[in-house]
Amino acid sequence: MTGDLTVGLKALGAGLAMIGVFGPGIGIGLLVQGAMTAIGRNPDAAGQIQTNMILGIVFAEAVAIYALVVALIILFVL
Repeated sequence: MTGDLTVGLKALGAGLAMIGVFGPGIGIGLLVQGAMTAIGRNPDAAGQIQTNMILGIVFAEAVAIYALVVALIILFVL
């Protein structure tokens, strides 16, 4: 009984840790939307806009990876 409760609570904790993925997901979508709008308005600046967009995606994705790492630690280490 105790083992089942522990496994269930670990799964619940990992699921709650993955809530941190929603923010970066929404942020990346808004970032790409803004970049595509900017490129549509000024195609000559596409290279600079694309570089900044990719850099922003990398930083936002790092937060999602941290949430995944925390969830995996909860599941397999604790």
